[in-house]
Amino acid sequence: MPEHPAFDVMTRTCPSRTSLARIANKWTAMVVIALGTRRMRFGDLRGTVEGISGKVLTETLRDLERDGLVSRHAYAEIPPRVEYELTALGETLHEPLHALGRWAEQHAAEVLTAREAYDRQS
Repeated sequence: MPEHPAFDVMTRTCPSRTSLARIANKWTAMVVIALGTRRMRFGDLRGTVEGISGKVLTETLRDLERDGLVSRHAYAEIPPRVEYELTALGETLHEPLHALGRWAEQHAAEVLTAREAYDRQS
């Protein structure tokens, strides 16, 4: 494996920024959280991650596969069956994103209250 320089997301040209941008995307986070529970088919994922379009889910899964976070398993059956699961690398991302999801749920009321207070001042 080639040696890489130290990465720093605060540096404009650092390639780690693309990884940060990918995982900071709301759809990426939700797909990783969903796949943290089990291997899933496309339709199951789409049903679990409510509101995501088929096109966006396809793009998100391709990006995650390209980054080595998700693996795609295609079975030669009729009808064809495809399943997705987190890779070992993707598993390392599941807990931090799951924790962010839990934080969002636990503090949603406080955030909504803060927004309402802010909007009343404007």
